[in-house]
Amino acid sequence: MKEILPRTIASQTVNVPGSKSISHRMVISAALASQTSVLTNVLESEDVLLTIDALKSMGADIRKSASATYTITGFNGTPKAPAKEIYLGNSGTSMRLLAGISSLGNAPIILTGDPRMCERPMNELMDSLNVIGIDASSENNTGTPPVKICGGNRQGGRTTIDCSRSSQYLSALLMIGPFFENGLTVELHQKPVSAPYIDLTMDIMAQFGVTAERVSDTKYHVPGKQTYQSRNAFVEPDISNSGYFWAAGAISGVPVFVNNITTHSLQGDLKLIHHFERMGCRLIFRDDSIGVAGEQLKGIHVDMSDTPDAVPALAIVAAFAKGETRISNIAHLREKECDRIDAVVTQLQKMGIHTDQGQDYMIIQGGSPHGADIETYNDHRIAMSFAVSGLRTQGVHIENPGCVAKSFPNFWEVFDQL
Repeated sequence: MKEILPRTIASQTVNVPGSKSISHRMVISAALASQTSVLTNVLESEDVLLTIDALKSMGADIRKSASATYTITGFNGTPKAPAKEIYLGNSGTSMRLLAGISSLGNAPIILTGDPRMCERPMNELMDSLNVIGIDASSENNTGTPPVKICGGNRQGGRTTIDCSRSSQYLSALLMIGPFFENGLTVELHQKPVSAPYIDLTMDIMAQFGVTAERVSDTKYHVPGKQTYQSRNAFVEPDISNSGYFWAAGAISGVPVFVNNITTHSLQGDLKLIHHFERMGCRLIFRDDSIGVAGEQLKGIHVDMSDTPDAVPALAIVAAFAKGETRISNIAHLREKECDRIDAVVTQLQKMGIHTDQGQDYMIIQGGSPHGADIETYNDHRIAMSFAVSGLRTQGVHIENPGCVAKSFPNFWEVFDQL
């Protein structure tokens, strides 16, 4: 257990490590190229390091040359099959994106993970790969990892996919599309969840010299016979993780800034600051940072289908706001590292906050939270968001604080300096 001590914080600027989403995608893009890229400010979290180790086992030459700086010589779109299965912990991003990359190999590749990862769905992506002649299957026939991907067919063509549970399925397909003889056209059953992450994927692909286009909200196309180009790039700070410090500013009433973030960021979770603004916060924009300061907080009704990782941080602020906050269209949160809807609701109830939940929503009646022992379910976002509540609430203890290493290894060092 880690005890969070209530305190009065001063206006300040914090530094947050590189974006997890961007780090995954840039490291993979560099590995798909043939020449050498240098990436700086790469997030050195458990999840990203799992992706790096997996790419190494597939034949990429990846070397750490300085703090958060990696030199990557890629395998030119042809990963080799390692001698043993690739372990990806509970990293859903690694599992989904690397399942796509594995389909470019010439021999079977098996991807597995921890017990929770082996409960998370993969059948939508495997079904879509099978349509274009790539043999992808669940080793236990449940549609979950371990998954076995047998590449060798690079014709491409047309496929369909259901992205109602994860946009990462589509990102995986887009990233491999350039290597297909006939390119790849992907039709979706409905609009995808977390759509900004798809834009992020296509932007990073473009930075590495390959293109993909959105034909419509439910149709994407990638021209074939393209080649990823190496480049040097900086990974901008993680806005999902910035949200906890903006939440601290929201409930404390003093401006908390996050460095090296601007309004030009393509990370979808930047929408969080505008949700906070609707709740009564003041936004402060500088050339190289954004700050949030709470004033008279009030509840809001908000659709967060595009920004699921920001839900726990907003829920904590809602617990201190006046009135009701309803967060809707978030059914995909139940498929994350834990069932985040249930986790947030039950832990807020422990703190004396009246909450309710449905399959795709949560309702929070703001009030005055009291202390509690917070169960994190080994979920980094539950730990970091509930830590914020302890800034104003006596007796908050965070169970398994080390789980933050998944996305923000030095979180407690930064947080304790508030």
